[in-house]
Amino acid sequence: MQAVTWSAIGLVAAFAFGSIFYLGARIDGLGSRIDGLGGRIDSLAARMDARFDRMDAKFDGLQARMDSHLDKHLF
Repeated sequence: MQAVTWSAIGLVAAFAFGSIFYLGARIDGLGSRIDGLGGRIDSLAARMDARFDRMDAKFDGLQARMDSHLDKHLF
């Protein structure tokens, strides 16, 4: 009877340690994928910043044109 008990304990322990190492490897794999996504997000953020800068320049030009037009009518 003791052999059966110790065999069951050994089987459960082996399953637990195997699960820990398997999950650890999976978590490491996900971490590397997340690191790769960080680079992609950074490049997309840079592209968005460039587009926002272009829009700001366009709005600044439009603001200047509107100011000069209004100055003609007001003064």
